[in-house]
Amino acid sequence: MASVHSLAVSFAAAAGIPAVDARRLPPSSVAVADKTISYSRISQSMENGSSEAPLRPLDVGEAMGMLREGKTVQSAMYVPLLHQCADTGVLGAARAVHGHMVKTGTSADMFVATSLVNVYMRCGACDHARKLFDGMPERNVVTWTALITGYTLNSQPALAVDVFVEMLEAGRYPSHFTLGGMLNACSALYDVDLGKQVHGYTIKYGAESITSMGNSLCRLYAKAGKLDSALKAFHRVPDKNVITWTTMISACAEDENYVELGLNLFLDMLMDGLMPNEFTLTSVMSLCGTRLDLNLGRQVQAFCFKTGCKNNIPVKNSTMYLYLRKGETKEAMRLFEEMDDVSIITWNAMISGYAQIMDAAKDDLHARSRGFQALKIFRDLNRSGMKPDLFTFSSILSVCSAMMALEQGEQIHAQTIKTGFLSDVVVNSALVNMYNKCGSIEDATKAFVEMPVRTLVTWTSMISGYSQHGRAQQAIQLFEDMRFAGARPNEITFVSVLSACSYSGLVKEAERYFDMMKNEYKIEPVVDHYGCMIDMFVRLGRLEDAFSFIKKTGFEPNEAIWSSLVAGCRSHGNMELAFYAADRLLELKPKGVETYVLLLNMYISKERWHDVARVRKLMKQEDLGILRDRSWITIKDKVYFFRANDRAHDQSDELYQILDNLLEKAKAIGYEPYQSAELSDSDDDEKPALGSVKHHSERLAVALGLLKTPPGATIRVTKNITMCRDCHSSIKFFSLLANKEIIVRDSKRLHKFRDGQCSCGDFSALL
Repeated sequence: MASVHSLAVSFAAAAGIPAVDARRLPPSSVAVADKTISYSRISQSMENGSSEAPLRPLDVGEAMGMLREGKTVQSAMYVPLLHQCADTGVLGAARAVHGHMVKTGTSADMFVATSLVNVYMRCGACDHARKLFDGMPERNVVTWTALITGYTLNSQPALAVDVFVEMLEAGRYPSHFTLGGMLNACSALYDVDLGKQVHGYTIKYGAESITSMGNSLCRLYAKAGKLDSALKAFHRVPDKNVITWTTMISACAEDENYVELGLNLFLDMLMDGLMPNEFTLTSVMSLCGTRLDLNLGRQVQAFCFKTGCKNNIPVKNSTMYLYLRKGETKEAMRLFEEMDDVSIITWNAMISGYAQIMDAAKDDLHARSRGFQALKIFRDLNRSGMKPDLFTFSSILSVCSAMMALEQGEQIHAQTIKTGFLSDVVVNSALVNMYNKCGSIEDATKAFVEMPVRTLVTWTSMISGYSQHGRAQQAIQLFEDMRFAGARPNEITFVSVLSACSYSGLVKEAERYFDMMKNEYKIEPVVDHYGCMIDMFVRLGRLEDAFSFIKKTGFEPNEAIWSSLVAGCRSHGNMELAFYAADRLLELKPKGVETYVLLLNMYISKERWHDVARVRKLMKQEDLGILRDRSWITIKDKVYFFRANDRAHDQSDELYQILDNLLEKAKAIGYEPYQSAELSDSDDDEKPALGSVKHHSERLAVALGLLKTPPGATIRVTKNITMCRDCHSSIKFFSLLANKEIIVRDSKRLHKFRDGQCSCGDFSALL
């Protein structure tokens, strides 16, 4: 693709600011010109009666004063006065003018009455406009159009459609302005079928090639997600203006499949000699963000400097968001801090940007750092006096979910109640998800039950929550309630309900839902659905059934499924199948370090040193590095970070003493230590391969929780990798001995330990 920056330079050098084509004047320019002509005509028509009217346009106050004095005015004088009422949005002034018109008999003038209909609509007084319209003895197409466009302007597009039908039934022929207003109404209704009918009218009346009509058609199809139809309408416009180009470029920015098309359209626009406006450049910067192309984004940023749009808030927001998506947090923060006028959209861009790059962080430490930065920005937003909106709350709640920051999430929950956003379905769904991810299934259930409206996302999130917490029957019941309520499950919903069946070994139910998905809902199974079924058979020790299922369905298992089979076969003592699954797994050249640790543990335990060497060699070839063990716990708004065998904490001696005591007591009631390949931060291959690490990071975090949290308080720990079998087993005993609920969320799932049991059913920790 050609360089946007070089195009900008050549464009500026050749023409500076392009010559203004009268055909490309925006509608507002034409309107201003028309007003000027109207004022001139009024002034000329009143020259012979200077005592009755001034020679210059009056503002509303002067005009109303003159009308109160009882001076005689011509009907044409009301039009510029009404224009001022519309521009200022002052309904009281419009009604006063209307009253004077009725008094003088001018309200019967169709031209003036039509202007008044438009004014009422511009002031948001739809009932006044309709009443005036119904009382008019005569109406023309402009009057009908004013009512149609007014309803759309006031977010009542369905009434605009009704008026259009009335107009046709009255035998009136729409103008291209009327059809344009109707297309806007269809866009607002997302009714592409009705829009196609109106499109037919535009073809019938030869209006399809009119620029404003083409713009409306592009907007209609683009908003409905019909980009191919929008593109056809775009190409049929012979005289494209900046709105035409911007509409299509913006539509491409909304669909990641059309990113390249959007950027090519921008280049074509420049080559066509049109100067983009701030809306165009905002969309182009969004395209760069979707493409994660920082170099191109910088070229567009340079173009913004040349065109004078660098300080435009939407442009800056998009630029800042691009830098965040690329991990250039310092540059994004610099742009943010330099902004004099910060809107809520700017705050949202910063918070959601940090929320999104948490998943793309190079390690968990960086991810949590970015999460804390998002929380800090949210705190600064509250201190600024500006009010968060629903997008703010949904973004920051997603951050709390990722960080398992329950205390902060509860504070935000209280704020949503105070500000009235709790009733919004997006915020409520984010709240349910946050409580689920933080291990507070009771609070998630309460938030779900209190929702006035539920979406498929909300139903699915709650079903998944029950599944993750080992509450299979509640997950299944909620799935049936969702179907009874008329919500149609999608493939993600079926993953959630199949997971619930898998965790509880409900084979008949799982098979019924698997068949229901295919036969009743016509959803083709994907690898996640197959994975749930195989997990279920493996959990129950039905290993032959698991392999038969793979053979019967004919799908190719991925790294996760083969890993599950290796762990399950090993756990149930069928080493022949475990070694077979391991060979299939190695053929895939897995990318996850944990997968190799799983294989190493198995081969080391069986003293298959040749296979151990083979796995280590493959790890080096794939340049996977080492498995770093990290855990976090938050206590009283302070976060504590641990590595394996960490002694950096100032109370480490106490922590190790607590662990040693607990382990001794656990051994007395049945705990048996299990040695596995070490999780070390060292790159030294000469270190012993087995049993060198006594305490993994989550144990130390749990110990701190036991030391610092009050009796009855739940301990919540986040871990960056999967829990090993030994830690999983020991923490079960810790929960029993300390009479504490301990929640550990690892890289695969949530473990809720209580009274010596875990919600995962002891299958998830097989390393």
